Amino acid sequence: MEKSHSASYAAAGVNIEAGYEGVRLMKKHVARTMIPGVVSDIGGFGGLFTPDIKGMEEPTLVMGTDGVGTKQRIAQIMDKHDTVGIDCVAMCVNDIVCCGAKPITFLDYIAIGKNDPEKVATLVSGVAEGCVQAGCALVGGETAEHPGTMAADDYDLAGFAVGIVDKTKVIDQKQMKAGDVVLALPSSGCHSNGYSLVRKVFDVENCDLNKYYEELGQTLGEALLTPTVIYVKPVLAAIEAAEVHGVSHITGGGFYENIPRCIPEGLTAKIDKASIKVLPIFNLLQKEGNIPERDMYNTYNMGVGMALIVSAETVDVAVEALAKEGVDAYVIGQIIDSNEGIILE
Repeated sequence: MEKSHSASYAAAGVNIEAGYEGVRLMKKHVARTMIPGVVSDIGGFGGLFTPDIKGMEEPTLVMGTDGVGTKQRIAQIMDKHDTVGIDCVAMCVNDIVCCGAKPITFLDYIAIGKNDPEKVATLVSGVAEGCVQAGCALVGGETAEHPGTMAADDYDLAGFAVGIVDKTKVIDQKQMKAGDVVLALPSSGCHSNGYSLVRKVFDVENCDLNKYYEELGQTLGEALLTPTVIYVKPVLAAIEAAEVHGVSHITGGGFYENIPRCIPEGLTAKIDKASIKVLPIFNLLQKEGNIPERDMYNTYNMGVGMALIVSAETVDVAVEALAKEGVDAYVIGQIIDSNEGIILE
């Protein structure tokens, strides 16, 4: 690549040498994510991984893809790019763990107006941190410079995760029954959802994101950029220890859209709203935007990033397993016989 240079391509706005420099700078971050099974190094045409399938009856791959969404606009305004990569990983791996899969590999995709190697490497540092938290390897990715279609400072970050699970151990929702308990796993804030409404309510293009809010205990920008919690290790620990009959990642669509996704027909999650430990950012958002409570619970996680449906007999064991992984889970409801999917009252 030392001899690779195209003056014509550079005149069109694409600096391929900057791309090579970005790869060089990000290698130290990628190295942090290496786990047994990785075959290839960063910079090849494909990422290779040999999974350990010993003891599995039917090894099954589980895939998930997502992006950071308009939360990355907050990062761009604040010129702080080291955490949105965590969000990118979280939105993918938190989805695939819902069926009991362990993430093994991750790839990122960065579309950027003008390739700034330092900025790209900083973005990848966040991706690498997310992979470390999830226990998976960053085995590749792509940076695409888009002059003329994106502003120079703009970028869009997305990713793709692959996990593996023994088909015999996939979470079986058919085991769910009335009397099962709904456990809440606390979130860190808005995670990566509902930011179009967040940006509208706070008018982020014109407001002072460095303004300190007593109720938040930090600046607004810090609260809005707080990374998404990665629940992989705690959830897998709970699945191993207890009878987990359902897992829901509370993303866009909030409680009303996401919790029913793991509940079979004929059953309903009855949620006690008073038991939910709503985070201050949601109270502030609702107040500033004059948002109806129903809309809040249909847009945001409200302080609950994951919901686990656990048998009543093993709920204490699940809570203990989660606590050992640093998660203070608590009960917010139970499963009842009904066809409503979810009831919040």
